[in-house]
Amino acid sequence: MIGKSLVIFYFMAAYSLAQELPLNWHQLASVPDRNGLASAFAGTYGSTLLLGGGANFPDRLPWEGGSKVWYDRVWALEKADAAWREVGRLPRPLGYGVTISTAEGVICVGGSDAQRHYADVFEMKLQDARLEIKTLPSLPKPVANACGALIGTTIYLAGGIESPQATRTLETFYALDLSDISGGWRELEPWPGAGRMLAVSAVQNGCFFLVSGTDLSADSEGKPMRRYLSDCYRFDLKAGWSRIADIPRAAVAAPSPAPTLGASQFLVIGGDDGSKVGFQPVQDHPGFSKEILSYNIVNNTWTPIGYTPAPRVTSPVVHWCEDWLILSGEMRPGVRSPEVWSVHTPIH
Repeated sequence: MIGKSLVIFYFMAAYSLAQELPLNWHQLASVPDRNGLASAFAGTYGSTLLLGGGANFPDRLPWEGGSKVWYDRVWALEKADAAWREVGRLPRPLGYGVTISTAEGVICVGGSDAQRHYADVFEMKLQDARLEIKTLPSLPKPVANACGALIGTTIYLAGGIESPQATRTLETFYALDLSDISGGWRELEPWPGAGRMLAVSAVQNGCFFLVSGTDLSADSEGKPMRRYLSDCYRFDLKAGWSRIADIPRAAVAAPSPAPTLGASQFLVIGGDDGSKVGFQPVQDHPGFSKEILSYNIVNNTWTPIGYTPAPRVTSPVVHWCEDWLILSGEMRPGVRSPEVWSVHTPIH
């Protein structure tokens, strides 16, 4: 009975701290592209931060007739107060994939370029200060705009779309055990909800969480039309999927994977809540949601805990030097930011 009371006290204390302790934000050196990048690959290898690929509109913005350009450049940052340096190239210009940091290297999964989506998976790491690329087993099908995370030695990948013209999202849930790479990717039972892309992934207490995202359907002209989602799910490695409390608002393309707060919470920072779809004039779009929501896995509740100073979407999140980094991404539709923001969650 005493043990149970202590457990309850611990989780209540953690919940209280999340409400009272501020999140500490500061900026690092901006990515070395003045326009910024959407959905670059970003992860850590040892103590080094690697950033590669991504896309932007370098010459003119979309409403001015500009074309999106994908990149293959890879940069490294060794220290928080250092400068980025270019260390190599991806196999091709690529973005909108999923990045997984491991002790062996930074794994890049799927993604897209201007023509197509890819099933390719590869690992990048630095050897004698130079980039090395190693090919890993490909996905069963091309996937971009998915979300994913690592639990133990296994990568989990959820949702996405198969092609740039897709009017349906994927309901696929894949797993790759890095300790048995020869087994390749396995397709697991999907979550009990709609397919989705641009969802947020999270890992807490050994479980995988799938949050929000958007489904697609064809409009009257056959073009993809979004349906913003608020349903959320937990995948327990032993018990499988279960639905958790709906997020209070959609958080499409919010920075992912979500930073954790203590042993019982994770944070959804901003995202596109759908409230400004079709905003005109587009060049005056005020940007995306600033609200930070905390999900508590113990009492299954969402709680607003503050605001981000730099609301972004399509930004990778990396845990580095005890902080969580939100790298570049979109400030508003079509407009990127080169800024790199670091947030320190006060309890780990």
